[in-house]
Amino acid sequence: MPADDNSNDERTPLLSSSGRGDADVDKPLPIGQVALLCAGSTAEGIAFFTIFPFVNEMIAEVGSVPEAEVGFWSGWIESVFSLTSMIVMLVWGRASDRIGRKPVLTTCLTGMSVAVALFGLARNVWAMIALRALAGVFSGAVVTVRTMLSENSTSRTQARAFSLFAFAGNVGIFTGPLIGGLFADPAAQYPSVFGHVQLLIDYPYLLPGLVSGSLTALVALSNILWLKETLPEQRDEATKTTPPSIKSIVFAPGVRSVLMIYLYGRLLQFLFTALTPLFYYTPVRLGGLGLSPAQISAFIALAGASQAIWLLFIFPPLQKRHGTGNVLRGCALAYPIAFAVFPLIHVLRRAGKYEVFWGTATTWTVLMSGLSMVFAAIQLALNDISPTPHALGTLNGIALSLASGVRSFSPALITNLYAFGVKRHILGGELAWVVMVVIAVGFGGVLRLLPAKSEVRLVEVGGSERDERA
Repeated sequence: MPADDNSNDERTPLLSSSGRGDADVDKPLPIGQVALLCAGSTAEGIAFFTIFPFVNEMIAEVGSVPEAEVGFWSGWIESVFSLTSMIVMLVWGRASDRIGRKPVLTTCLTGMSVAVALFGLARNVWAMIALRALAGVFSGAVVTVRTMLSENSTSRTQARAFSLFAFAGNVGIFTGPLIGGLFADPAAQYPSVFGHVQLLIDYPYLLPGLVSGSLTALVALSNILWLKETLPEQRDEATKTTPPSIKSIVFAPGVRSVLMIYLYGRLLQFLFTALTPLFYYTPVRLGGLGLSPAQISAFIALAGASQAIWLLFIFPPLQKRHGTGNVLRGCALAYPIAFAVFPLIHVLRRAGKYEVFWGTATTWTVLMSGLSMVFAAIQLALNDISPTPHALGTLNGIALSLASGVRSFSPALITNLYAFGVKRHILGGELAWVVMVVIAVGFGGVLRLLPAKSEVRLVEVGGSERDERA
């Protein structure tokens, strides 16, 4: 569909103005390149989520923090990562539009591998915060991965590309907690193997970081060797173009609306991701589930595996049939219900109905993992609203910088609220979940801002495909 004078109209499908010509529509996904990019997403997920199963225990034991105050510190350790990400994310995105995608991606992965490996050497909460901040400095890989996936895909293949991207991210969500749970305090967990290794006795949470950091470094090396540059002017000097300004991108039609939807969706993600490990860890008498680090890692891993299945097998055909907007609306209806069930799961645990508790908790974890489709869908909406192909890196940088700003305060906000509710025993310690339900209700209202061009889907017509608004 060639561009016309209305290509910037919010009611016009972006496929007419995305910079992808008709000749490129049938171009297949370059699987090797997509695999390298997805490996980068997986590695970053592993690096980020490795600490979740043991960080609360590490704060209590290594940081000598009272049990009731753990939630306050875990929130700040999470938030400082996002605060530094907010500061550097746009810088990384802008750099990828100027010097190339590949150097930015490989630099970030290498730096992240070092930062995550050092985390277990922290001896107090301030050192944990400093090392988490260092990891945040090198969190720009996700900007470049998203941009390069867009540049390696077409209007027909982008849903598949980003479902693979989301799948890869959830492999990281699945693998990171497993590494954290399996290798935390190895001298105590596996005394016959590590019981005499003094380094691991002195630093019981070092091994998970070393394993995670090594995997991230391996992916960085693979990308250095085999990843191909996708920035047009780096491929062909004849196409050299100055990236549009940040202001022109932000004020392009529909961009601010999609950014608002993107940020609201990410807010729900950040709040939930920060709250659940703390809810799992908190003793039953205080309103939590009282799970061990290994059990916490198993639940997080189950969620990651379930999300991967939803994103790989269910999201692409669902998005193709019903459109991005309708997928988002369906998830918006389910969000409040999903959050409301968690206090009920605690009731089962507290009542000693263990068989019902384990069955309900695992089943609900699998079902509500379908809400992860929101994150793939809002990424497609963001891609669709980009004013030009040369704006992709900067636009992703803007979105992720703003998201990092939201993540810089939201984990601390929800974990502090949870700790406050637990300490005062407000609503049986479930105050935070009630607030989560209220916030989730608002997502449906924000979706009214979704531009029409983000409703585009591909439909079969006589053996071929054409564009149609949902």
